[in-house]
Amino acid sequence: MPPMDEEPPREFVAFVAVHLRAAQREAARLTGGPQHAHEISGQALADVGLHWRRLAWWNRLSRRDGRPHYLDRRLAIRARHWRADQIYPVEVQVGPAANGGPARPHAPEPTRTPPPRPRSSVALRKTALLPPTMRAQRRCDAEAAIAWADAYRRHRHHVYARVTATVVLMLVAAGHLVAALPD
Repeated sequence: MPPMDEEPPREFVAFVAVHLRAAQREAARLTGGPQHAHEISGQALADVGLHWRRLAWWNRLSRRDGRPHYLDRRLAIRARHWRADQIYPVEVQVGPAANGGPARPHAPEPTRTPPPRPRSSVALRKTALLPPTMRAQRRCDAEAAIAWADAYRRHRHHVYARVTATVVLMLVAAGHLVAALPD
């Protein structure tokens, strides 16, 4: 099998663009809130990136897309590992909240007077009418690049481990051959 490319393929970037929000919602549900969802979803996307060629090969053979199912499995496994590492128990939500996001316990708002409204210029008030400069596609591209870089780093570690194991096995085999030679 040829070595893994350093840059993510277009298909992987498109996959991340389609499945990023759903993966982060599922990670937030599995971890009990959005504070750790980014970490879990990024690791799961890196797992998909690491096995991207194998999944693409399987898709061609089976004629169905198994990558979303694999992403869901990796999210569940990563969340289970994350929960096992936690010192305190984590509350997992079984069903979706009413607003589609993670449920939060209702706490009464403290009563206090609102701060005085700061003075602002007309230009500053009109900035709310301008479209945002951050584009959603850039975020998906960045998430895909980060996940692919993490997968590439893991791939390199696997290659180093395989080469090291092969060299050690060859040295052990050579030692046994030398010991078996008659004097």
